[in-house]
Amino acid sequence: MAINYANKVVAITGAGKGLGRAYALHLAGLGARIVVNNRTHAGEAESSADRVVAEIVGKGGRAIADYGSVEDSEVGDRLLSAALSHFGRLDCLVANAGVIENSSFRKQTLAGIKEVLDINLTGTVNVVHPVFRHMCDAQRGSIVVSTSSAGLFGEFGLPAYSASKAAVLGLMYSLSIEGARKNVSVNAISPYATTQMTADHLPPAIAERMVPDAVAPVLAWLASGQVSGEIVVAGGGMVGRAGMRTTAAIALEDDHLDWKQLSSLPLAARFPSAGEHFQNFISKSVGGGGV
Repeated sequence: MAINYANKVVAITGAGKGLGRAYALHLAGLGARIVVNNRTHAGEAESSADRVVAEIVGKGGRAIADYGSVEDSEVGDRLLSAALSHFGRLDCLVANAGVIENSSFRKQTLAGIKEVLDINLTGTVNVVHPVFRHMCDAQRGSIVVSTSSAGLFGEFGLPAYSASKAAVLGLMYSLSIEGARKNVSVNAISPYATTQMTADHLPPAIAERMVPDAVAPVLAWLASGQVSGEIVVAGGGMVGRAGMRTTAAIALEDDHLDWKQLSSLPLAARFPSAGEHFQNFISKSVGGGGV
């Protein structure tokens, strides 16, 4: 599964610890030059971004640190500028930074919900927006955003996290359509890994097997731009493909929804865009001729 990243430049947010660190070290080992982004936390004598840069350089690689917070609306512009000024290009962005909460929706405060959305969703947009424009202008590039099984299926105690990770998928699908015209691939990775953020949510026996290093090779393949508009699930030496699915549409008879019939249909069809789903959905009501 190894990909050659020689002379490629990759920027990774949240790369000071956990999955981001594993991604940075693995991609550097494949020859990539890395922009290691991680905000500096209060009380840190040394930034985690600096430590990862030192690890990469110590192994003969090339990397620089960036300390911007994804909550800053200008973080994407600065990350792009850092890559261009130090390495002359940016080939890939991994929007990995995120936070998690641990509270039921009814007990969560609006401020707490907003904080999670600001980092996981708006923070992703802050980073991706200028980089996506640059890649479209250059007509090359790859972006990987980070989602979660909570975004795909929901999870008790993670309402804001689940909502933010589901919203990231809508962004990914839309940008994969827009980017296809400019040779820019956009995908999502849904990792299972034991990190500082997830350790409290995994049973100990499982946590021991779910090391971040097991996800990194999958991320490297996904970031290589061989596909676009895909969700790949990875963890513990396993990999899977996820996606949005729909049933075939059935007629609404006399304003009665036949749930028994509808729920018996397989969730199988996948559509490349909302417009094509609408065309398929409505086609039967207009005699099969579309709209």
